[in-house]
Amino acid sequence: MLKPNRISVLISGICALVLSMGIARYSFTPMLPIMQAQLGVSESLAGWLAGWHYIGYIVGLFIVWLITDLRTKDFFYRYGLLVSVIATAFMAALEHSLIWYVSRFFAGITSATSFMLGTGLILNWLNHNGYKSELGLHFTGIGIGIMVSAVIVDMSGLDTWFNFNWRMQWVTLALIGGSLMIPAMLLLPRPKEREMEMARDKDIGMGSVIKVPPVRWLVLMQCAYFCAGFSNTINVTFTSLITELQPLDGLGAKMWLLVGIAATPAPLIWDRVSRRIGRLNALSWAYVLNIVGNICLAMTNSVETTAIAAILFGFTFMGIVSLTLSTVGHLYGFKATQVMARLTFFYCIAQILSPILAGTIAELSGSFKTPLFVVSTIMLLGLIFLLTARRYSPDQTTSGSIRL
Repeated sequence: MLKPNRISVLISGICALVLSMGIARYSFTPMLPIMQAQLGVSESLAGWLAGWHYIGYIVGLFIVWLITDLRTKDFFYRYGLLVSVIATAFMAALEHSLIWYVSRFFAGITSATSFMLGTGLILNWLNHNGYKSELGLHFTGIGIGIMVSAVIVDMSGLDTWFNFNWRMQWVTLALIGGSLMIPAMLLLPRPKEREMEMARDKDIGMGSVIKVPPVRWLVLMQCAYFCAGFSNTINVTFTSLITELQPLDGLGAKMWLLVGIAATPAPLIWDRVSRRIGRLNALSWAYVLNIVGNICLAMTNSVETTAIAAILFGFTFMGIVSLTLSTVGHLYGFKATQVMARLTFFYCIAQILSPILAGTIAELSGSFKTPLFVVSTIMLLGLIFLLTARRYSPDQTTSGSIRL
């Protein structure tokens, strides 16, 4: 086996994110209008399927929260990738909502383990091998995954060269996911004993004291991130379907591709913006642009403005996630994992509620306009929480302390 290096390890992480996020999770978005056209899947059923994914994500989050041993993290990460492939293939097994619920549930678990455990393992390897702990390139895997899922679905459907029905499209996605699993597993070295001993020393903390923001700051950030979860999931779940219903027939997967194109460089761009104007200021702008994108999607039925909405969403949702988590990581040090898990838990609660409520309202009203306006209002409330949190930021107040 080739000696691991920074590029090969980051490639393993990108392949894992393309598989677990792009294929196991996000391929459901461009597949949704296809399954609606061929199987009659309703908006409310689609919302419940997305909701079950995030229920699984919360279960995966608790798994991540409970695991402290580095070797156990590596075990769950690697076998989680295999479950991602199986969960994707399971969507093609039977034409039954119960089977699909199970698939989405386990895809949710593996999305959480791949995203959080995989990121932590890669960060651990970089730290112990003398590299900077910068993960912007790693997070591009989410945007690449969105693009991959969009291209596969767009090129493999009916009336294309492949002329596959919905079932064969899911099989194709699973096969490509299986091919990505190989480099994801092989290119990431297993943790060495020396690394595990150092990780245990960090967990003990040796009685160190770290400075953290006031509790009020964390509560406000938690509320802001909770609001962002509503906007993230309605767009992730329904972008392609909203496009097809406008009607812009045949453009659903292409708009999802635009989301992926915009999301891919977003973590790197928002990192640069935050260096110039500060993380919370950059995060505030991400919320503003996200609201603009939601309103564009609600108010339009033209290709141009729908494309603008897709680009704004892809660019901002990755910015909101990366800036929020990097802010917590910067301020809380070794305590950051627990704080990230706390914020992500409430983010996931919003992600469960959002598609279920939005799908039900859309089915009753015949349009996604009302859900999009409601989500825009929630995001505006989140922006208010965020702007209030700036008053209690460490730069302007005396920080509290937590003993590890």
